[in-house]
Amino acid sequence: MLERIREGSQGPWAMAIIALIVLSFVFAGVGSYLTSSGTTSVATVNGEEISAQELERAYQNQRAQMESQYGESIGQLFSSEEYLAEFRRNVLDRLIAEKLIQQQAVSMGLRVSDEQIREAIVQMPEFQFGGQFDNERFQAILRQNGFQVADFRDFLRVQMTQNQLAAALANSAFALDGEVLQANALQRQTRDAKYVLVNSQEFADSVEITEQDIESYYNANITAFDTDEKVKVAYVKLNVNALKDRVSVDESAVRTYYENNINSYGKEEERRVSHILVEAGDDQDAARAEAEALKTELDNGSDFAELAKQHSDDAFSAENGGDLDFITPEMMDPAFDEAAFALENIGDVSNVVETEFGFHIIKLTDIKEAQVKPFDEVAGDIRDSLLYDAAMEKYFELQNTLAEIAFEVPDTLEDAANAVDLPIQESVLFSRNTAPSDLSSPAILDAAFSSELVEERVNSDIIEIDDENVVVVRVIEHEPQRTQSLDEVREGIEVSVKAEKAREAAEAWAFDIAQKVRAGESVDSALAEKSVSWQTETAVPRAGGTLARALVDTLFSLALEGEDNVDVATTVNGDVAVVMLEGVNAAPELEESLGQSLKERLAQVQGQRVYQQYVDALRANAEVTISQTL
Repeated sequence: MLERIREGSQGPWAMAIIALIVLSFVFAGVGSYLTSSGTTSVATVNGEEISAQELERAYQNQRAQMESQYGESIGQLFSSEEYLAEFRRNVLDRLIAEKLIQQQAVSMGLRVSDEQIREAIVQMPEFQFGGQFDNERFQAILRQNGFQVADFRDFLRVQMTQNQLAAALANSAFALDGEVLQANALQRQTRDAKYVLVNSQEFADSVEITEQDIESYYNANITAFDTDEKVKVAYVKLNVNALKDRVSVDESAVRTYYENNINSYGKEEERRVSHILVEAGDDQDAARAEAEALKTELDNGSDFAELAKQHSDDAFSAENGGDLDFITPEMMDPAFDEAAFALENIGDVSNVVETEFGFHIIKLTDIKEAQVKPFDEVAGDIRDSLLYDAAMEKYFELQNTLAEIAFEVPDTLEDAANAVDLPIQESVLFSRNTAPSDLSSPAILDAAFSSELVEERVNSDIIEIDDENVVVVRVIEHEPQRTQSLDEVREGIEVSVKAEKAREAAEAWAFDIAQKVRAGESVDSALAEKSVSWQTETAVPRAGGTLARALVDTLFSLALEGEDNVDVATTVNGDVAVVMLEGVNAAPELEESLGQSLKERLAQVQGQRVYQQYVDALRANAEVTISQTL
């Protein structure tokens, strides 16, 4: 089982999943995955918590991706509190699924070697320059996010371990030749249609709306008229980067910093190494003995590359004689790292080195010496760093002042704002689900909707958004949750009820037309009364045509013979159509290239289904608790 999973995790699906990891890394930064500013839990999965901060980061990530893909139009969806709540719940469900898969991978003993992690890192385009892995770029990106190489390596290990199982499940699916032929026959079949389309507004003048209709609609949809609790806040926000204009850096300090930290401004030494790995398995002593025997053969003159090809359990490097390419300090397991950088001369071979993955013999094959960058090349970066440090020092100073004044003068923000020379900003009225982006952190929302700030109208304590931003807020307007009265929503209800009745009248007319067609009666006079006529459409495909989706779905549900060749369809805008099937056109013969593509797509769909079924099974047997405050 484990061997199948290992093989499955090395296919194209695995590469696709690794790409998703990279995308997430680029989009949110490593820090968003590795840090948490609080312990508020929104769910627990078999005792492991999913924090509010994790949910918020995942929500912001997915929302930003949708906005990037679909543009401003997606904003209309997010303006709906019902959609927003459902969207957040779907994000939480995804986090729960990921946690379940991660837990299952650990329980099955799945693991990822240092070599696999290294291979994933060097292949990430974010760390490449000119098509090659650039260690300086790699180190710089991690430094920008405030993390060490080991942090990112641990993050990848968790994700890749989890994805071994996910990729293996996806790769287990396949499609039979018969399924491919059947799918082609169904998907590429086209149909000829005759239809008549009527605008439901044509029936609006014929419907009547009573007070009873309005009241019934109101009572039946009462929850739709509930408003969320809303607040409007005033706030003072302190940001590190905004303080850079208030501080300065002396040029002599830049030179002094360079001289005191000159080792930090060089390219680290890189070493090209090869290794032979003997996995420990169930018999650690036997594995050690095998590794020692291989070391003896090397000492007696055997060729390292040949032994690696024949005996190394690292299949990736064994094909290349054990070559791991160039590594930098802290890229590999600590024991491996220490041994590799202890070798003095090219061609030297280490003794047997034990790591959690087994026993290694390491050979040094090349060295790139460390290089120091000249002062002029790094002065700008040093200046920016010192400026940031000075701004951070000022930030902590003003943070203390802001906290003290906001507490000492709790009934206004003016004194606190003046003390730190920052403006007082005001928000619009917002609910927990529609908070502006700069006020959307759980800590701010908890404070803004707290009884203390709402009822007493005092300043909040200092609220830390992240390491570089704090805010003090006060509620200046509050709207409690309530159900809107009938008079408040009457106008909208009247529009909805009238549209609904007009659609029902249009559907009744259309069903009458369809019934007459089935009976062989003439409908020409009925169509003339509504100033509509039959239209024809030939070779209508299942997807990609010009006919409205509702009409296409109805058309492909009809039978060519008998009374089932005609039916009624209602479009998303409320228009109604009578649709008649006139002919069925067989799919064209399946070309080899298209057949292979279709086979892969069917396998992919089946793989997604298998994965979801597996997650559903895990969740059915798991202890999952979701916070009611979500």
